[in-house]
Amino acid sequence: MSSLLLWLHIGFAIFTIGPVTAATMTAPRIIREKNVPALRIIQRMTRIYSLGTLGVFVFGVVLGVVLGNGLLGKWYMTASMTLFIVAAVLLVIIDRDLRTAVRVLSSESTDDDAKVQNGRIAAISGLLGLIWLVILFLMVFPTG
Repeated sequence: MSSLLLWLHIGFAIFTIGPVTAATMTAPRIIREKNVPALRIIQRMTRIYSLGTLGVFVFGVVLGVVLGNGLLGKWYMTASMTLFIVAAVLLVIIDRDLRTAVRVLSSESTDDDAKVQNGRIAAISGLLGLIWLVILFLMVFPTG
């Protein structure tokens, strides 16, 4: 059972976190190009893969419960879960900004060109990538 849970945890990590990171890091370039159809696709991808990342968290917690031995009480597990929750909040902010950018760029008005959203998405997606790397480090190299 624990092997299946580990497989699902790693599978969800590979097939959701990678694509959501790539999508959020691509969004600023698409906004600068003012390519609204591509931005809509990026926004939809971000939302779908963000929801999929919850599987990483769920299967990780279930795996920790199944393995027992106080694994969920280890400092690196607590830090990883906390960072994951921060990353989830950042994904919600990115999704909000992507929706706003789509709305702004779709309007007839040329007053706003989504520069605010562009900068915020670029900064948050960089931070998000760093958070994923820290979580990966904590999962691969636990120090007791």
